Amino acid sequence: MFCYTCDSDESHRPLTENEKVWFRNHTGRKKVDEFFMCKAPKCRNVRSGFNKRPFDPVIRVPLSD
Repeated sequence: MFCYTCDSDESHRPLTENEKVWFRNHTGRKKVDEFFMCKAPKCRNVRSGFNKRPFDPVIRVPLSD
């Protein structure tokens, strides 16, 4: 998938359960299953399957502790 913040095609993965909880709390959305996170080092930008830039400013998933 294309990553807007990396400005290139990068590997993405679905959000983990903990990341989904964080994302729901951060955005107020009830359904977050359609979102993916960029796997590029230091990026972690979130996009949906069809929208490469769903948020302005971009949302980056924080590193889990």
